[in-house]
Amino acid sequence: MKYIIGIVSAIALVVILIFCPIGTSSESVQYLRIHIRANSNLECDQAVKYKVKDAVVEALIPLVSEIESFDEAKVKIAQNFSLIEDVANSVLSASGFTYKSRAKLDNEYFPTRTYEEVTLEEGYYDALILELGSGEGNNWWCIVFPAFCFTQTKKSDNIVYISRIWEIIKSVI
Repeated sequence: MKYIIGIVSAIALVVILIFCPIGTSSESVQYLRIHIRANSNLECDQAVKYKVKDAVVEALIPLVSEIESFDEAKVKIAQNFSLIEDVANSVLSASGFTYKSRAKLDNEYFPTRTYEEVTLEEGYYDALILELGSGEGNNWWCIVFPAFCFTQTKKSDNIVYISRIWEIIKSVI
């Protein structure tokens, strides 16, 4: 099963890289990133950041999986700040934290980042910023548009991709 998932993952990545040239120098590609910034770098704040990430990504999957443009992605995210904050705040509260989250869209400078085989060069990017508490800790990031983010559940062989391209690949296989 892991071998099949590995092959399918490789095919999906190739298709994504062909049709959504992530990490290229093409100026026509616009990215909407997501950054979840922890309250601090204390182990407890970093651990809850990943719990928040799992819950927020799960909540965003139905919202962003059908988005077809950068502008649509920005509007959909902005319309759902309350949902995003409610999800994050629920996780924070259930984990015993008293600080809250704040969601915003911003255009910020980011250093070069690599996520698996995808590299986004340094520069200014629009991003959904979700600050937990002071937001001064290390962050988790991915890409909301094009829909590249995926989440891995507790079972390592159960990967959920949020991409229309992935849906097409699954229908052919």
